[in-house]
Amino acid sequence: MIRAPAGPVRPLRFESGCVTQQARLAPGTVMDAVHVLNGPNLNLLGTREPETYGTATLADIEQRLSALCKRSGKTLHFRQSNSEGDLVTWVQEAGRLGEPVILNAGAYSHTSIALHDAIKAAKTEVIEVHLSNIHAREEFRHKSLISPVARGVIFGFGALSYILALEAILNEAA
Repeated sequence: MIRAPAGPVRPLRFESGCVTQQARLAPGTVMDAVHVLNGPNLNLLGTREPETYGTATLADIEQRLSALCKRSGKTLHFRQSNSEGDLVTWVQEAGRLGEPVILNAGAYSHTSIALHDAIKAAKTEVIEVHLSNIHAREEFRHKSLISPVARGVIFGFGALSYILALEAILNEAA
């Protein structure tokens, strides 16, 4: 939760270098935000293996989530990185702010002890999402190191996986 500043509105700066504007709110008003974090190769959505991942681009997914957040009065922080360290930093930032995370860590779901530990330490709600059914794919994709520390896992519904995760967060916040 972000509490609106009493003084002038200033950009919200994250350690990773990302900057976003805070909305103008009355002092003492609480503004909820949702962080959607995307891992390696998700910048290629729409063109990479559309038979597995669908034809929706990451921009399409962001647009749909943004509209849902706007209707619910929530702020959306939507990011993608091919670097594991960026994802760890962003999970930590969301944890410090006490804000929920929708995480598609891509291949890092199956390999990253660092992300597992960051989620555990952040003590914030994380919902793991995957576009494809990871259990219907190669054996090495069947185990996620993220799942044991996530609030929930949604996979196999393409871009709808993100929307289902956001709806879960919004319904719990209501």
